[in-house]
Amino acid sequence: MTDQTIIQIIRDAFYNVVIIVGPLLLVSLIVGLVISIFQAATTISEQTLTFVPKLIAVFLVTVLLMPYMISTLTDFTKELFNMIAQMGPNY
Repeated sequence: MTDQTIIQIIRDAFYNVVIIVGPLLLVSLIVGLVISIFQAATTISEQTLTFVPKLIAVFLVTVLLMPYMISTLTDFTKELFNMIAQMGPNY
């Protein structure tokens, strides 16, 4: 296994993490921004108000995107196993 292969595996792993977690973080950011604008407009200064809507939104997005997340992780894992199988026994 060369340095190039290891760098490619790590790059693919980081890419998959960003692809899987990105939508969840984006939804959380948008919901937090909307709640913050609502708080500023109504002068409500409750710090815990954003927690429950963010939690619900992230849960819903997770449920909706779960098949995509699983297929992405499965494809990456199969790719890694294929790379391991191609290396063969080196002992």
